[in-house]
Amino acid sequence: MDLQEAQQMAVALVHQLADMFHRVPGSAILLRYVKSSYQNDPIRSAIELFLFLFAVRYLLAPKYSTKPGIVELSEEEIDDLVEEWQPEPLVGPMTPLEESEVEKRPVIVGPTGPKVKLTNGRTVANLASYNFYNFTANEMVKEKAVKTLRTYGVGPCGPPGFYGTQDVHMKTEADVAAFLGTAACIIYSQAFSTISSVIPAFSKRGDIIVADEGVNYAIRKGIQISRSTVRWYKHNDMEDLERVLAKVCREQARKPLTRRFIITEGLFESFGDMVDLPKIVELKHKYKFRIILDETWSFGVLGRTGRGVTEHQNVDPAEIDMIVGSLSGPLIAGGGFCAGSEEIVHHQRISASAYTFSAALPALLSTTASESLALLQSNPDLIAQLRANIKAMWAQLDPRSDWVYCTSAPENPIMILALKPEVVSARKLSFDDQQFLLQDIVDEALANGVMITRLKYLPDNVSPKQPVNPALKVCVTVGMTRKEIEKAGTVIRHAITKVMSRRR
Repeated sequence: MDLQEAQQMAVALVHQLADMFHRVPGSAILLRYVKSSYQNDPIRSAIELFLFLFAVRYLLAPKYSTKPGIVELSEEEIDDLVEEWQPEPLVGPMTPLEESEVEKRPVIVGPTGPKVKLTNGRTVANLASYNFYNFTANEMVKEKAVKTLRTYGVGPCGPPGFYGTQDVHMKTEADVAAFLGTAACIIYSQAFSTISSVIPAFSKRGDIIVADEGVNYAIRKGIQISRSTVRWYKHNDMEDLERVLAKVCREQARKPLTRRFIITEGLFESFGDMVDLPKIVELKHKYKFRIILDETWSFGVLGRTGRGVTEHQNVDPAEIDMIVGSLSGPLIAGGGFCAGSEEIVHHQRISASAYTFSAALPALLSTTASESLALLQSNPDLIAQLRANIKAMWAQLDPRSDWVYCTSAPENPIMILALKPEVVSARKLSFDDQQFLLQDIVDEALANGVMITRLKYLPDNVSPKQPVNPALKVCVTVGMTRKEIEKAGTVIRHAITKVMSRRR
């Protein structure tokens, strides 16, 4: 069709429209537009007319179902189906180990301290709490908490960004930042949600995360939420870490630049061992990655003054992009924190879900964290005393037991005691067999006046199968004298020997 034929068709269509609409109100305006339009560009007029007719036909077309095969049911049939339906249980049935544990679970009456009273009236030594410095018994901290409660009330009842921020929160953030030696700090209302919110605030879909296979559950959930590309390296294996980093760099060589992170812990929750932070910082600079360091279990514990793994291993805190920690462990408060540069902190105030959508930390917990931090700085002997008690407990358990060995770092007040590999292989103990044995040891120690617990963790489908062995968990505190620590260690060692000898 040439241009002349198209013009003739357009003219014919215009005349037909004129005949159809000359009696319709307002049609004169439409006709003038069409006449002027087709004279300038008749092809455009034809296309516009086609689109107009298509729109009219589409709007007037009969409706039809997008779900073919739907069977209409009567009210009686619907009622019958509802009566027959059985909902799936919210949780699966308890395992025999869980049933046994629930039945024998000790319940504490009154405050938690180095010695606690149970519902059965017995008073036992408490080596199952993170009250490492016994700040729960400090009267000055109690008095300050009560005063704050009377002044500020129970809680702010609002997120920090929506009138939930109070002056005590700003003070705690400044105190933590000054203690660690970082530019800024942000506090969250829950320790668990801190790291699981910090990770997705910075790492998104398409970004790269290189993480230790042994990181804790909160980190793994944060990695899952971020939807980033994840590469795992063997637990605390720096050679494997460098291999993974080099592989990532080769894969990304011809692709657009992405954010890349190394995620690890200071003291690993499931193993108790310590990260090699200087080596990770070296690899960070070599391969151009950022570091997210979870110091939940090392903050307030490691280092000459308790500043964490950075102080303990002589690493400048500025070399770590994000230092995440807990205020609810040795500081006996609540919530968590993330310390870093001003930009890192400001970004979280508007993009970290646990900060933006959760109520702010209660003022009394914020004040307690600041007071506990001040006590730790003004009493450096507390850390030395804790180290001495840890050493005393090690002497009672690790070298003198034929059945268990400690996987924790010597400075870690949380002692992870796993069955020796030769014991597991000689007795052909399965994973569940080890769990039952360890629970029997916990029960035996409690019967003799010492409360400890087992290492527990949650499975997930994020990381590869964790190389975590069943283990006992013994938490050392300065609230007990050296003699009491040695006595408790002897009770635990005898409980291990008794149970293991009985199960030959």
